[in-house]
Amino acid sequence: MSVATPPFHEEVPESPSRRRHRRRWPSWLRWALLGAVIVFLVVVTWYEFSIRPLGGPGAPETIHVSTGESYNSAITSLQAKGVVAPGLALTLFNAIHGTPTVQPGYYTIPKNSTFQAINDILDNGPNTAALVVPAGFTIAEVESRLKEIANPTLASQVVAVFSNGSVHSPFEPTGSTNLEGLIAPGVYVLPPTETAKGLVQAMVDNYVTMAAKAGLTPTTTKNGFDAYQLATTASVVEKEGYYTVNMSKVATVIYNRINHNIPLQMNATVLYALHQDGGPFTSADLKYQSPYNSYLNHGLPPTPICVPSQQALNATMNPAPGQWLYFVLTNKNGTMSFSNTYAEQLANEALARSRGL
Repeated sequence: MSVATPPFHEEVPESPSRRRHRRRWPSWLRWALLGAVIVFLVVVTWYEFSIRPLGGPGAPETIHVSTGESYNSAITSLQAKGVVAPGLALTLFNAIHGTPTVQPGYYTIPKNSTFQAINDILDNGPNTAALVVPAGFTIAEVESRLKEIANPTLASQVVAVFSNGSVHSPFEPTGSTNLEGLIAPGVYVLPPTETAKGLVQAMVDNYVTMAAKAGLTPTTTKNGFDAYQLATTASVVEKEGYYTVNMSKVATVIYNRINHNIPLQMNATVLYALHQDGGPFTSADLKYQSPYNSYLNHGLPPTPICVPSQQALNATMNPAPGQWLYFVLTNKNGTMSFSNTYAEQLANEALARSRGL
């Protein structure tokens, strides 16, 4: 049995035209294409790492967006806080995904957040409450407002801290746990990490700073008053003077009446005892039995009666020179008339009545 031999195939030479079609691309073109691919990969990698930073969210930061502020303004604030890095990546991201509309309020955003997370938070509206403490508020009013805006747990904890002595003011007398009138007015932001003790401590610290600006420190004495009595005076000045223009003269009246052993006879002290903020004042109120009733008791009330303003502290430490013992509101713009004698006071009261005050 014989084995067939496969037919011999003679190799046909390749034509010159075919060889030309199989020639490689020029080296410069191949390098250019390779460079383009590398640049593309670098850009994509840079973009991805920019919009999605490595690692989990970092420390939260809070910004405030005022009415009329734009998204770009909010981003500038976030950049200043280190939440988002300035650069082209965010512009590209927003060009692709759109820019959110930002509402006024407080926003808490963790550092190292993705661009999408940042935009989602800004787009959904403020996510952080802010406690506004105006001058003239009592601690009870601060607590009531806090209960309206904060989670119940934080609110109840703050109420406890205000009274349990866990936060102490250097202006408090020895053994006192009463912070009434020893906290500062202002806006206190309540990020998710806020604690009751931290919040109250911030209020107390701000008061110390504010008082120091007026020249009041825990060791200050003036006109025979110690620092706590001066803090108490400032609170009465706040309530009775109300407008800055009146405050330095009201402080003078307080000092003069006490130096002359005359009861202060100031309605604000009685209203504090009655847990009222303004409103009608009756003859029955004058007889209300309380150490805060400055018609029945001589001297200052036993504690401050409200949060003072910087202006009230300034007036307390810098009373206007004068011998006034009386004052009454005589103008609808809020200014008062001051007098040295009771006869002058009666004339001013008649003037006030004639003006419907």
